[in-house]
Amino acid sequence: MGCAALLWGAILLGCSCGPGPPRVGAAPLLTAIYVLDDADGLGRQFDGIGAVSGGGATSRLLVNYQEPYRSQILDYLFKPNFGASLHILKVEIGGDGQSTDGTEPSHMHYENDENYFRGYEWWLMKEAKKRNPNIKLIGLPWTFPRWIGKGENWPYDYPDVTAYYIVSWILGAKQYHDLDIDYIGIWNERAFNSKYIKVLRHSLDRLGLRNIGIIAADGDWNISKEMIVDPYLNDAIEVVGAHYPGTKTVQNAILTEKKLWSSEDYSTFNDEVGAGCWARILNQNYVNGNMTSTIAWNLVASYYEDLPFGRCGLMTAQEPWSGHYKVEAPIWITAHTTQFTQPGWSYLQVDGHLEGGGSFVALTDGLGNLTIIIETMTHNHSQCIRPPLPNFSVTPQRATFYLKGSFFMVETLQVWHSRLGFESGNSSLFQRLHPVKVWRGRFSLDLDVDEVYTLTTLKTGHKCIYPQPPPPHPFPSNYKDDFNIRNPPFSEAPNFADQTGVFEYFINASDPGDHVFTLRQVVVQRPITWVSDADQTISIIGNFQWVNLTVTCDIYIEKQRDGGVFIAGRVDNGGIYVRRTKGVFFWVFADGTYRVTRDLAGEEILMKGLSGVRDNAWHTLTLNIQGNSASGLLNGYPLWENVTVSKPSHGWAALGTRSFEFAQFDNFHVEAS
Repeated sequence: MGCAALLWGAILLGCSCGPGPPRVGAAPLLTAIYVLDDADGLGRQFDGIGAVSGGGATSRLLVNYQEPYRSQILDYLFKPNFGASLHILKVEIGGDGQSTDGTEPSHMHYENDENYFRGYEWWLMKEAKKRNPNIKLIGLPWTFPRWIGKGENWPYDYPDVTAYYIVSWILGAKQYHDLDIDYIGIWNERAFNSKYIKVLRHSLDRLGLRNIGIIAADGDWNISKEMIVDPYLNDAIEVVGAHYPGTKTVQNAILTEKKLWSSEDYSTFNDEVGAGCWARILNQNYVNGNMTSTIAWNLVASYYEDLPFGRCGLMTAQEPWSGHYKVEAPIWITAHTTQFTQPGWSYLQVDGHLEGGGSFVALTDGLGNLTIIIETMTHNHSQCIRPPLPNFSVTPQRATFYLKGSFFMVETLQVWHSRLGFESGNSSLFQRLHPVKVWRGRFSLDLDVDEVYTLTTLKTGHKCIYPQPPPPHPFPSNYKDDFNIRNPPFSEAPNFADQTGVFEYFINASDPGDHVFTLRQVVVQRPITWVSDADQTISIIGNFQWVNLTVTCDIYIEKQRDGGVFIAGRVDNGGIYVRRTKGVFFWVFADGTYRVTRDLAGEEILMKGLSGVRDNAWHTLTLNIQGNSASGLLNGYPLWENVTVSKPSHGWAALGTRSFEFAQFDNFHVEAS
């Protein structure tokens, strides 16, 4: 007997219906009735579910995947009725500074510089639009080039300059990529400035970009205090966006009468607990906080896992060299909402709390379609990384729904179900069950803990699965890159992950020999920072578990007198912790000296001396680390040897510069074990 047939028994005889076994001899289920009615109007308009690429460099490795795997990953994220089917893509407006797991390049490194092909966010937005032309696009800066602040670490002293910079990005998106940006943010999780917001709104309106909404302030709810006393500020802002709100809003935000969003949330390791976190907040951000959109940080974990917040994406794609990726549970939790709703639908006016714990939301397109999403996540199985989650309890329960108003005539609901298997270790994700028959506007459902149900009039849902990708494999232990590519598809070399500064492909037209195509560090002023970027620039590559390795690279110091570069091994840190990075660093300087240090800051000196290196000339550095001993070669000849290195015991390879300065690198090669 199928579930649909069992439902008649549930209604007529009080029996249970659901995917679980009958509760023989068990205590009676907690029962409650919930009414879904649109006769007295609807609730807030639903604005969609999305995810963030950036903040920062979270999609860095994705672009390096070979086909068909790269397209498969993108399909799981963006293709409608396929996987996550996201409604919103939010990207970082690169500002050359460290923004969590790396730096993303600015479209304007310098005041007289514009390039709308740097980085990978343009490409990603186009790929998302290719799959879903209706996807909403958001841009938000984490950092800014230094010229914006005219030398100060602050973007608001010259609001016209900052607005010009942001509007240039919006116009470049349209002119060079035919991308229409829907929303723009202010400054991620940092102070807002009311004057700047008004200037930005005026700049957009003056250029005919009135359709672009401003989201503010991508931090806490405090901007709403100013909005309710400043009508010009309130008029300038379309969405009040808060980060990690714990499913709660504040009264001032309600009083603005604006859209309320959780404009960044989740940020949790993408195992079953992460999926539980995501399921809970997708519903409860509206049920508890009237938030009509929830946006996950981050879209896809495509950065080295040992950087901060490893695997905090909806899925994992961190091995372009092997082609391996993993469709994690949060993808299918997302599908429970995204495949059966669209921005522009409306929430029904319901309390949304289940008597036995958990929550439900109901949405309609106003044309007779109805979607109900139910979650029963328990406390310990749904804790997000932040904020702390107060204790609550969830128990098995029976929910009876009465459909009234325009939904009274609904006869059948499609059913999709997930159960997160914490005890068994065997989760069932986004499975289609037998449809539920609705009898006289009524149906009942037995709910266990840690489940998600979608009940919907729509028949368009699909769980699409590609063949298994290749198995995981560590980063190649013998890796070379000569950067000899005339028309690179992206501005950055594969697998290098910039942690301070920006390293770009460069055509060295002045070199007639072997170094026409190089990798160049191009940020020459410390950016307006979001976190504590290092005082040196650094790009990491490889396998964090490498112990013994030999790194060789040709280097070219461009800065006279006090310029310098390094190659390194056993590099142990990056991201927001880049200033504390340790490793084995082999430096050479334009003044003809060298150093070996245990840290990126160059303070823990293990060896120093004369090298004869000079600026504006090519030299070859080799760093060899074996066990507790390290040695260095210059142009193939020993320069120093037998330096004792005990810590760190393992880490990435890296290259970089002494300061924010131009420098070039070529013929990079690492052999490791």
